[in-house]
Amino acid sequence: MLVFNRSRIVYGLLMISVVLMGLASRSFFGEIAFIKTYVGDALWSLMVFFGFAATFRQWSTKTVTLAAMLFSFGIEISQLYHAPWIDSLRATRLGGLVLGFSFVWSDLLCYSLGIAVGVFVETYLIPGRYKSRPKPSLQISKVDS
Repeated sequence: MLVFNRSRIVYGLLMISVVLMGLASRSFFGEIAFIKTYVGDALWSLMVFFGFAATFRQWSTKTVTLAAMLFSFGIEISQLYHAPWIDSLRATRLGGLVLGFSFVWSDLLCYSLGIAVGVFVETYLIPGRYKSRPKPSLQISKVDS
């Protein structure tokens, strides 16, 4: 049986690096339509994946993937709802980054690709993310009579 043992330091650094890449994509490549439109969304969901992995260290990769997908898709679907209170949150810089502004179908694909990158990184690039738990053994001991 596998027990996941993710390092919060490693995943925290991964989250910080993804945030920096996202900010850099807006700052340095914001003029390029493809990057502005799609890359930020993929990086956002990648950060969500690493965030769930860092927070819930014992979850399997499959569970982290499902949680990140549900969270990301949930945020996108919430963009269909417009009330004054939530739109005032979206008007702030942090609220806009977290909640977004309007529902776009292509964002769901971007989120899926970002999370797929997270699965790839966790599965193939991070050594020692899990350890084997010893299987309980059934030992029958003889009692001398």
